[in-house]
Amino acid sequence: MRIVLISGIVFVHIPFDGANSPFNGTYGTFDWIRVFLAEALFRVGVPCLSAISGYLLFRGGLENFSYLKTVRNKSQTVLLPFLLWNGAFFLAVLVALGLGLGEGYVPSPWQASARELMTQLFAAEDFPINVPLYFLRDLFVCILLSPLLAWLVSRVPLLTLAVLLVLSVIPEASLYIVLKRSILFSFSLGIYIGLNKIDVKALDRYAPLGTALLLGSCAVLATAIYMTGPSLPDWVQLLRNTLAIVGALGFWLLSASLIKTQLGQRLSKTGSLSFWIFCGHYPLLIFLWIVWGKTGVDAYPLFFVLSLLVLFPVLAVSNGLCRRITPRLYAVLTGGRTKKQLDMRAPGHAISSKLISQQR
Repeated sequence: MRIVLISGIVFVHIPFDGANSPFNGTYGTFDWIRVFLAEALFRVGVPCLSAISGYLLFRGGLENFSYLKTVRNKSQTVLLPFLLWNGAFFLAVLVALGLGLGEGYVPSPWQASARELMTQLFAAEDFPINVPLYFLRDLFVCILLSPLLAWLVSRVPLLTLAVLLVLSVIPEASLYIVLKRSILFSFSLGIYIGLNKIDVKALDRYAPLGTALLLGSCAVLATAIYMTGPSLPDWVQLLRNTLAIVGALGFWLLSASLIKTQLGQRLSKTGSLSFWIFCGHYPLLIFLWIVWGKTGVDAYPLFFVLSLLVLFPVLAVSNGLCRRITPRLYAVLTGGRTKKQLDMRAPGHAISSKLISQQR
């Protein structure tokens, strides 16, 4: 699921300017497809990845959870990659803007206040300069809060999840502690599923229905967003926030069908490539957008397609080269994700708590 969700997140971050906004309706059906992919279907990526993280952290039970060991481990697998990838892009932007390149495409560190620099570097108050990496920042915050969340989920699960769900879907609300409100609910839901050892494959027989409902709901939402955007009314924002969370279940059911195919089996073995794509896609998309702006070609659908055709091969090749040439650096950049990961859908995935603890 990670490789599918993260590949989908790429669509959310394909850049465009005001002249090429999908809400202009310039390209008709193509613009609607962009809204469907970026504003509806793949908005479930962060909630779904958050739920997976909470589940994996606690499926061994509270008795096998070591807070200090977890924080130490996640500092290497989540926090350090965030700092390295975001810091590298920050330096690249600093140099590029100093040479007069990329002005207007990215926030300028040269003109930023100390407070703004803290945000660009560490996502203190808003998205970092490598925008998608806010998820790693929020995920690490959830990990720091995990004992409290696990205690609340184990004592008052319905109240805890209900409050976090309401906070997640209310338009324009802010929690400050996390940048994306949905991550707290999804992470806590994953904890609940893990602690209660709920069979995560119990609903697989409803995969076709769940997939159809997901795609149909996303189509309806995309139409509403397309017709009302870019300044969405509260009711559309409420629908989008709700579907982003509920849609995670639909995506899970979609994976039940996908894992049975040859393509799904190949995707499940991509390992650390998904993390490489996640961390590296935004800087590459910005670079391609800058290059495209120099061409003077006014055909945004062509850029949209070409950027994808260039992006994935470049990231796949760079991933393989870095892994072979500098394996130690690669291990640091991917948070040690070169080790074989447990497959939640593989036969016999419910292994012993002791082995889970050792894998951590």
